[in-house]
Amino acid sequence: MMDDTEMEALGTPNSSSFGDPGSGRESMGDEDDGLYYIPERRPSLNLGPSPMDTSHWHYVEQALDPALSYGSMSSEDASDRMDDSDRSSTKVQLDRTDSFSSCYSLDSDDCEKRIPKAKSKDAAIPEFSETPELIQDPNQIRHPSLTVAFTFKTICHILGKLTEKDLKSFKAMLWKRYPQSFITPPESMDLVDLVDRILECYSLEVAFQITKALLVELKQEKLIEYLEVLCLRNEVRYELCETLKRTYGDAHKDQVFTNLSITSASDTGPNIEHEVMKIEKLDSNREEGKALSTKDIMGSENQKASSVKLVVLIGSPGSGKSMAVRQLILDWIEERSHQHVSFLFPLPFRELKQFEGSKHSLLNILHKFYPETKKLRDQDYRSQDCKIMFVFDGLDEYDGNIDFRNTEYLGDHKNPVTLKCLVVNLLRGKLLYRSLCLITTRSPVSRYIPWDTFYNEMDLLGFRDSDKDEYFKKRFQNPDQAAQVLAYINSFKTLRIMCHLPLFCSLVADEWQQIFQGKGTQAALPRGITYMYTKFFLELTQHRRKLRAPDRSPDEERDFLMKLGKLAFTMLEKGQFKIVKTELKDTGISDREAVLNSGLCIQFITKPYVLYEEKVLSFIHPTMQEYLAALYVFLSFRNQGKNIYEQHLKEKLKGIFKGQKVMELYKCAMDRSLLCEDGKLDIFLRFLFGMAVKTNLELLQPFCTSSDKWPTFTEDAATLIRKKLKENPSRSDNLGHCLEELGLSAPQAASC
Repeated sequence: MMDDTEMEALGTPNSSSFGDPGSGRESMGDEDDGLYYIPERRPSLNLGPSPMDTSHWHYVEQALDPALSYGSMSSEDASDRMDDSDRSSTKVQLDRTDSFSSCYSLDSDDCEKRIPKAKSKDAAIPEFSETPELIQDPNQIRHPSLTVAFTFKTICHILGKLTEKDLKSFKAMLWKRYPQSFITPPESMDLVDLVDRILECYSLEVAFQITKALLVELKQEKLIEYLEVLCLRNEVRYELCETLKRTYGDAHKDQVFTNLSITSASDTGPNIEHEVMKIEKLDSNREEGKALSTKDIMGSENQKASSVKLVVLIGSPGSGKSMAVRQLILDWIEERSHQHVSFLFPLPFRELKQFEGSKHSLLNILHKFYPETKKLRDQDYRSQDCKIMFVFDGLDEYDGNIDFRNTEYLGDHKNPVTLKCLVVNLLRGKLLYRSLCLITTRSPVSRYIPWDTFYNEMDLLGFRDSDKDEYFKKRFQNPDQAAQVLAYINSFKTLRIMCHLPLFCSLVADEWQQIFQGKGTQAALPRGITYMYTKFFLELTQHRRKLRAPDRSPDEERDFLMKLGKLAFTMLEKGQFKIVKTELKDTGISDREAVLNSGLCIQFITKPYVLYEEKVLSFIHPTMQEYLAALYVFLSFRNQGKNIYEQHLKEKLKGIFKGQKVMELYKCAMDRSLLCEDGKLDIFLRFLFGMAVKTNLELLQPFCTSSDKWPTFTEDAATLIRKKLKENPSRSDNLGHCLEELGLSAPQAASC
């Protein structure tokens, strides 16, 4: 067996790993080097027109009996045994052992269908006795990874490592032992034509047998072992692809893959597009990066450099990080040459948590997740021409202490260690020489990056505007249904903007899917924006965070949301959208809780001065800040009976939820909103009205502590809005949207 150094010596610096699951010469792409270029198939030997044209032949009188053939000169009575038909078909036989034409009839240009002529027992050909027996078990089932393309590239790759002298000897032995495969000696054939001819005449298994047999004669044991290694890796790669297809392809057939906006820059801050306000960019001071795709993560020029050990894909909650990972995996499966990454191993952290509290080796974990890797040798994990990529989706879900300074170094992938030690050493890039790590995370990344590690940082921005339409058209194959969903999205600019988050699009599509299945195309979602924002809010806070903070009690969750909502309301009244860390600290909330666990905030870098950087936070979108501010106001009144617009806290009275008390809150909120000419409280006001509607009130019930019944105030609220419409005609747009949040249109409001 070869050691690592010897195996690496066989590979060229830019050598590709082999394992194309496709077949045929046409599958060879332009990305392969000149060695693997496959020209168009050359025409077979031209034996004249078909059917044979005899018009240009000349009649020649038949020779006398003694000259019937060179082969019959020794038998005087041979002519007596031949009838006229025998004479008419007589051919000249040249008994040259190395001549193709002396052994086979030229009645077909297909070498596999040529019929050997009958020869006498004494006409033995000693040269053919050295030809190795080619054995193919008819019962053997061909491994599906063995394709024409793989066989062609592999044999070309192996023969390309021979010296000019050895390659010449290889051709000579091939002609000597298998002359039936060639019209003329192959000495002048280039490597591509030589291998192509072998594959035309023999099965894939036999082609490998011939190659190995001749390499044995050339005493190329290392190349033979390397050939077997490439075949083994190809089998493992095929089986790994099948496993990944089942996990990330078949298991997500209902998922829609649409182009995601990925840039080479990071810390670009949140999306600040707003329906009403014009918000200045939040001082991230980063230039827009180069647009990338998921394929660029593995195939870009940056990844070819051996110094790149780590790629960080950053995205806000709901921006499509897991979708990007799935697309990355499927791109790798479909890649024909696997020239940049030989093996790809996704290791989601929510699944890695099962290994906490005990010691495991990286090899043991891979065997558990991907049993097909048991076939690989230890050297395959270290080989120069076998690059391995690990994908850690949701590394921010790992709450262990990532300590690069005090964690021991690990150099053997077979040594059992704690999960923390394993993660730290993979991020260091020291555990496996040719490994590459891709991690997806929410905003803060510094804790995951060793100080001496060179890494690439990419920012995931979600959907571009055109991708939003494409997503819904793919999700709903029925054009009428897709048109109805898009009409709903486009009827509210705020919803259209928020669909830059794939998670938000998915929730909208799920809601419409249920409607179409249960009620048909005549039904619709509740009017307004509050319903879908509440669904999105619950997805982040209740469902998603169960994986990040499962021990948090409902009371703790409610207390956290009230603190964050109060901060959102205070900032909104100031027209402020950046959260300085000192302000967050004053609320008693940690940045980890706000950013990583809740998913309601993101963190980014600002550069207020040339040589100074500052980490700041913001809500994932200005409208989420407005939603949380409205939730704070609503729950303060619903749970505590407190009108936050009043300077002092009133005691809860028995009749606190009488209609007039509720309308006092909404009148104060509306008056305050109308005083802000820049519209900074317009969306906030729409959310506040929407939360009082029965549908949304039921969704928010887990956060309500009071058992008192919420009064029906739709008629009173509509009357109040109609009054303000008359008094403030310039604000009719937003006040009209407030009516829509109540489930009313303007004509309906007028009748109240």
